[in-house]
Amino acid sequence: HFGCCSLMTGLKSPQESLSDLGAIESLRVPGKEEFRELREQPSDPQAEQELINSIEQVYFSADSFDVVKYELEKLPSVLNLQELEAYRDKLKQQQAAVSKKVADLILEKQPAYVKELERVTSLQTGLQLAAVICTNGRRHLNIAKEGFTQASLGLLANQRKRQLLIGLLKSLRTIKTLQRTDVRLSEMLEEEDYPGAIQLCLECQKAASTFKHYSCISELNSKLQDTLEQIEEQLDVALSKICKNFDINHYTKVQQAYRLLGKTQTAMDQLHMHFTQAIHNTVFQVVLGYVELCAGNTDTKFQKLQYKDLCTHVTPDSYIPCLADLCKALWEVMLSYYRTMEWHEKHDNEDTASASEGSNMIGTEETNFDRGYIKKKLEHGLTRIWQDVQLKVKTYLLGTDLSIFKYDDFIFVLDIISRLMQVGEEFCGSKSEVLQESIRKQSVNYFKNYHRTRLDELRMFLENETWELCPVKSNFSILQLHEFKFMEQSRSPSVSPMTLFEQYCSGGNPFEIQANHKDEETEDVLASNGYESDEQEKSAYQEYDSDSDVPEELKRDYVDEQTGDVPVKSVSRETLKSRKKSDYSLNKVNAPILTNTTLNVIRLVGKYMQMMNILKPIAFDVIHFMSQLFDYYLYAIYTFFGRNDSLESTGLGLSSSRLRTTLNRIQESLIDLEVSADPTATLTAAEERKEKVPSPHLSQLVVLTSGDTLYGLAERVVATESLVFLAEQFEFLQPHLDAVMPAVKKPFLQQFYSQTVSTASELRKPIYWIVAGKALDYEQMLLLMANVKWDVKEIMSQHNIYVDALLKEFEQFNRRLNEVSKRVRIPLPVSNILWEHCIRLANRTIVEGYANVKKCSNEGRALMQLDFQQPIPDKEFVETYIKAYYLTENDMERWIKEHREYSTKQLTNLVNVCLGSHINKKARQKLLAAIDDIDRPKR
Repeated sequence: HFGCCSLMTGLKSPQESLSDLGAIESLRVPGKEEFRELREQPSDPQAEQELINSIEQVYFSADSFDVVKYELEKLPSVLNLQELEAYRDKLKQQQAAVSKKVADLILEKQPAYVKELERVTSLQTGLQLAAVICTNGRRHLNIAKEGFTQASLGLLANQRKRQLLIGLLKSLRTIKTLQRTDVRLSEMLEEEDYPGAIQLCLECQKAASTFKHYSCISELNSKLQDTLEQIEEQLDVALSKICKNFDINHYTKVQQAYRLLGKTQTAMDQLHMHFTQAIHNTVFQVVLGYVELCAGNTDTKFQKLQYKDLCTHVTPDSYIPCLADLCKALWEVMLSYYRTMEWHEKHDNEDTASASEGSNMIGTEETNFDRGYIKKKLEHGLTRIWQDVQLKVKTYLLGTDLSIFKYDDFIFVLDIISRLMQVGEEFCGSKSEVLQESIRKQSVNYFKNYHRTRLDELRMFLENETWELCPVKSNFSILQLHEFKFMEQSRSPSVSPMTLFEQYCSGGNPFEIQANHKDEETEDVLASNGYESDEQEKSAYQEYDSDSDVPEELKRDYVDEQTGDVPVKSVSRETLKSRKKSDYSLNKVNAPILTNTTLNVIRLVGKYMQMMNILKPIAFDVIHFMSQLFDYYLYAIYTFFGRNDSLESTGLGLSSSRLRTTLNRIQESLIDLEVSADPTATLTAAEERKEKVPSPHLSQLVVLTSGDTLYGLAERVVATESLVFLAEQFEFLQPHLDAVMPAVKKPFLQQFYSQTVSTASELRKPIYWIVAGKALDYEQMLLLMANVKWDVKEIMSQHNIYVDALLKEFEQFNRRLNEVSKRVRIPLPVSNILWEHCIRLANRTIVEGYANVKKCSNEGRALMQLDFQQPIPDKEFVETYIKAYYLTENDMERWIKEHREYSTKQLTNLVNVCLGSHINKKARQKLLAAIDDIDRPKR
């Protein structure tokens, strides 16, 4: 038992435990039956493990441990049988637990023991078979050794020498070929077969490394390396040629060569350096050529100048051709870069397709890496190259003051720059910030000066304008003018949606069309001889084919243009037809009413829009200046024909406060009312005055004071309706202006249209009010009304004579209108306004006449209503005044407060006339006080 316990020392393996069992003589190993009995005994694993754990540690010590001696020494001096038996039972239980544990371990390892025994048996069998094979091999070797002779070995030696000599001969031939390689390499380089030359050189280097043990090869290897470097230099030169004139075959060879060298990334870096250098060299050579040509000598001093300084020597005459050639040359460089990118994109797709079919994975990954690097490099190069182009062109633009050019030349420069910016946008998607900012500043400065000059010219035109009708065709449209041709081109669909690079990829240059920029077409907007077509002329002749058809007024009023005579009886049919043709074109045809000044303003608007269309970043400045043209034209028409303080004081001269606000704004912002500059004025004030224009003055040739011409009604109609026509053209252009106007500035455009353009037609009222106020003799009517007796005692059945006088005035006014219409067509809105003004003034005259009445009876008031029975505008104004006579005291007081359209005199007279009839003196004083309260704020 104690021996078994010692076997458990350190939780040894079953093999170690078995070896220990053999070393202890007192240990009896249980047999199979005992093992079986031990395993079949019911047991508690936890209890057994606790028993094992309770064994003293000393039993697990070395083999020399004497268990018996140890236990005897432990016995006490006084023995107790009961304690000894209990202790013995404990030891037996521990022995049984250890024995059972050993049995379990032996049974657990028994299958492994059997398997290992089988493997040992198999190994023994294999060793026996190997001994047999070795014995047979030694026997056969012995037979072979005895069978070989000296002659056989000699044959083998000779064969070996033969093979060595053949190899030597092959090596000598290869060396000879290598010695002649330099000649073939030179030929291939002359043929620009760079891939073939590099392939040959690399093969030669590989062969030379194979035969490097020969002394003659070491020198050849060095020579081949020099040749390869020379090929790389020539290859770099060939790569630089791509920048100006891209050739697919040439570039393909160059790329194949760099790929053989394994330097595709290096080639791309070099290519971008060449493009940068090409841009610099190209612009310098173009500008240098023009500078030397204009200088007229071959002095080399210009070649030493920097590009920035060289640009300042370009003369104004050669500036535009040089700019065009500069853009052409830069286009060639950018087109080469564009085609380079196309080549790589195409070949990348081909490489990807071939790689998908299966190839070396390592080589494919390396190729993909190179392809990704090239793609990123090319994409980055787009912006870099365009920036270089912009800077070069910007430097050229800053080298000359563009303000020295005429408008057409300046527009031509802008057109070239606009086309270049379009190229840049298609090239890399850039908005050309550098060029835009540079040309915007110069354009705004140029346009300010240009606009100032145009405003002065407009003032001169207005002051010399006689307001005669400019005969244009009835189908006249501003799009027929040269200045608006660009709108037709912009609205017409493009023939092809291709970009400029796609359009000119195979040849041509987008800047070549600029040479034939001038439009040679003639305008066809004016009516010829009063007729617009042969059919219209024929129709007019048929209309006036007989003398009886000619009106008597025409016969009476016609004056021969050659002699000045008045041939009352002998007016020829041809002459009458000629006169009627003129009348037909001016009156019968519904042609627009405009003057030469109006046409000039419209042309100016077209030119302004050209600049805005070419250079959209200055759209706000251009539209602001365009609004000033319209403002000044509107202010001039008002100043010439609409300003009349005596009529405006009535409150009826202007149609709305909006028009007055617009005119005040124009006067404050645009009109220079000072006669001379104040020497003490500040610099800011002086600058503000530069932006203003003196108020225009009407030409002395225009007479507006003659009653025979209805106070210049024809001129007034032409001037006013030309303004309305101009406003209509601005309305027509509003969508185009709104499309190019920056979003943040659109409120300005909307305000201009809502507060200025829309008020043009409102000028009709104040302008034609003056004619209506002077054309009829309203004072004579007041005198006639003063002679009427209004305190009659019976109701009258016949109206008074002043009514007939008024009707005669209307008839006379109508006849004079017809006379004016022979010179200028009077549109229906103008006719309506004139008659409306006349009727309104007549009504006010009637009320004023009634207000002068001193005594009036009820029958007199009925007579007033009898006199005024026409359903005309402002009828209520008169009727309300008449009916107020019958109001009671309280109703009249309320009526006076509600009807402020009547003057103080008219209201006072109404109260005085009512005194004694149904209003007493006390009520009169009360009503007069109410009138005074109403009039006080006016004062």
